[in-house]
Amino acid sequence: MREESIHLEESKLLLDDLIVNPDGFEEYHASDIAKIIRAIYAQEGSESFLEYMRTIPEEHLGEVLLELPENIKDEALSHLSVSQLVEIVDELDSDDATDLMQDIGDIDSDKEQEVLSSLDKEDVKDIKLLKKYDEDEAGALMQTELFSAELDESIGDAVERLKRLKREDDLDNIHQVFIVDKFKILIGVIMLEDLITYDFDKTFRDYFDKTHKMIQKVKASSNINEVANIFENYDLVVLPVVDNQGVLVGRITSDDVYDIIEERATDQIYKMAGVDDEAEEDKNILSITHKRGIWLGVNLMTAILASLVIGIFDETIQKFVALAILMPIVASMGGNAGTQSLTIMVRQIALGEMSWHEARESIRQEIIIGLLNGMIFAIGMGLIAFFWFDDARLGVVIALAMVINLVVAGFFGAAIPLALKRIGTDPAVASSVLLTTVTDVVGFFAFLGLAKVILV
Repeated sequence: MREESIHLEESKLLLDDLIVNPDGFEEYHASDIAKIIRAIYAQEGSESFLEYMRTIPEEHLGEVLLELPENIKDEALSHLSVSQLVEIVDELDSDDATDLMQDIGDIDSDKEQEVLSSLDKEDVKDIKLLKKYDEDEAGALMQTELFSAELDESIGDAVERLKRLKREDDLDNIHQVFIVDKFKILIGVIMLEDLITYDFDKTFRDYFDKTHKMIQKVKASSNINEVANIFENYDLVVLPVVDNQGVLVGRITSDDVYDIIEERATDQIYKMAGVDDEAEEDKNILSITHKRGIWLGVNLMTAILASLVIGIFDETIQKFVALAILMPIVASMGGNAGTQSLTIMVRQIALGEMSWHEARESIRQEIIIGLLNGMIFAIGMGLIAFFWFDDARLGVVIALAMVINLVVAGFFGAAIPLALKRIGTDPAVASSVLLTTVTDVVGFFAFLGLAKVILV
C-alpha cells in the first residue's frame, strides 16, 4: 500500500509539472496520463479527480478522456463547463469528437446542444454526418480527415498542400495519398514512401498503375466486423471508406479497430459467462446484480432439470451409494469437453472463419475428438472406479457413460452455436446455458441409466 502511495505521489508531481509546462504532454501518450487520473480517482476520490480534469489543458484533455472508463469519463463530462467541452471537442479528430459528443448527449442532451452550437460549422457537419451511422457500421468508426489528390494534380502541389495541412494541425497519421477522380470516386492509393521518390514536377497520372488500384476499401454502411476482418487479414494501418457510389468519405485507422477487436473479444467472453458488459462498466451494484441474476435464474432452471433426471433413478442411487460419488465426474468431464468445442466454434463464427460448408466437417471433427478423449479417459476412470470400489461393473458403467457424454458434448458444443447462428441468435449469449443443460442431463441419464441396467 505504501509503495502504491509513493507511486501516486510521484505521478501527481509529474502531472502537476505537465500542467505548468503543457508542451511536456507531447512526450506522453494519453493512456499514460489516464492511468494517473484513474489512480487519483481510486485513491483520492472524486474531488481531487475533478480538480485535475479542470486544470489539464483542453488540447490534451480530450484524448485523456477517451482513455478513461465510462463511469469516470461520464463524471468528468458532467462537471466540465460548456466552454471547456467546446475546446476539447474542437481539438479532436472527427471520429473521436463524435464519440465524445455522443457521451455528452447520453449524460445531458441540453449540454450537448450548447456545445454543438458553439463549434465551427465544419466540425458540426462532420459530427452530424458520423452520428447518422449506427454504432455497428463502418461509418461510425471513420474520421473525415484524410489526404487525397486527383490524378492530374501535380505531385509538388500535393506535397505543398500536405505540408500546409500538417503545419495547421489539420492532419495526422498520414501514410498514403488516396487517389480520386474528378467526381471524388476512390480509384487507388499511393504510399508516401513511394511519393517522395517521384518527380515533383509530374502528376500522379504519370506514376499511377494497376498496383496502385489494388486497394482494400469498405462501404460506410458495412458492418464493423467486416472492417475488423479486413484489418486482420491484410495487416492494414488505414482503410478508406466510400459511400454507395464509391465516393471517398473518410478513413478508419488501426487504433480504432484495435478497440473494436478488444471490445468484440470482451463482449464474447462476457456473453458466454452470462455477464452484461455495459452493466459491469457502470459499476452500479444493483444493475450488475439484476443482469447477472437473470442468467443465474436460467442456470437454476437447467440445474433443476438435471436434478429431475437424477430423481428418476433415486432407487438405483440408494442401492449403490458410489454412484452419487462418481456422478459429478461424468457431468464435469462432459461440460469441460463441450466448452472446449463451444469456445472454438463461437470464436470462428465471430471472426467469419466458419462457412456453412465447413460446419459439417467441424462437427465431425469435434465428435471424433470427443470419442477419442472419451475412450482415453474412460479407460482411466474405469480402472480408478474398479480399484476404488472393488466393482468391475461400476468401472464399466462410468467408462461407457464418459464415452457417451464426451461424444455428445463434442457434437452439441459444435452444433449449438451453428444452430443459434442459423436462426439469427448470437451464439455467444445462449450457447453455454444450452450446452450445460445437455451435458448434465445426458451425463446423468447415461450414467444412471447404464447403472440401472448393468448393476441392478
